[in-house]
Amino acid sequence: MLENLKNEVLKANLLLAEYGLVILTWGNVSGIDREKGLVVIKPSGVEYSELKPEDMVVVDLDGNVVEGNLRPSSDTPTHLELYKAFPDIGGVAHAHSTYATAFSQVREKILPLGTTHADCFYGAVPVTRRLTDEEIKDEYEKNTGKVIVEAIRKKGTDPLDCPAALVAMHAPFTWGENPKKAVENALVLEKIAEMNVISSEISENIRTVPQFPMDQTLLEKHFFRKHGKNAYYGQK
Repeated sequence: MLENLKNEVLKANLLLAEYGLVILTWGNVSGIDREKGLVVIKPSGVEYSELKPEDMVVVDLDGNVVEGNLRPSSDTPTHLELYKAFPDIGGVAHAHSTYATAFSQVREKILPLGTTHADCFYGAVPVTRRLTDEEIKDEYEKNTGKVIVEAIRKKGTDPLDCPAALVAMHAPFTWGENPKKAVENALVLEKIAEMNVISSEISENIRTVPQFPMDQTLLEKHFFRKHGKNAYYGQK
């Protein structure tokens, strides 16, 4: 079942490696079939170079394996929480890319300093609160998903208008309309995180630049020319 989605998810996982967003097996991508209520996700700890469509694992929204001979990613419960909370998303990606992970580790949100950010993310990319000891010890991965949902809801924007969150002291999760878009958002997130670090270094004071994010009017112009009913970027 879900052969097309398996291929789609496989290709998206391979893009993580192709884009340089992962090393070893540090990442995963999933996709969902909303009609069937089933999620396809990368198996746990398998090298990207070895992945095949039949290796993809199918689970239901309760995490039960429906199809596959391998164990699903250990991050599966996090993905499932996002799918359950955000009904319009079709793919989720997780990577420990260098710059975005660095922001996660120091628990700093990524501010919109320029139009590259505004092209994909409406406003700052939020960072989650720290998990409590109880949340870490009991259903850690599920609770990771819950704090991501909490952070996006606190931000108050549509999940697809800011398709990313930084998990405190962990790494980013991104999502999109499909698995490939989730990976593309992970790539853009990594690049804007890198740009912010370089901008801060150029300013000679890491606290100077973040005090002056881009103008709200400019942010909205760049975001809404690509998104929403009045978008005019690209081809119809």
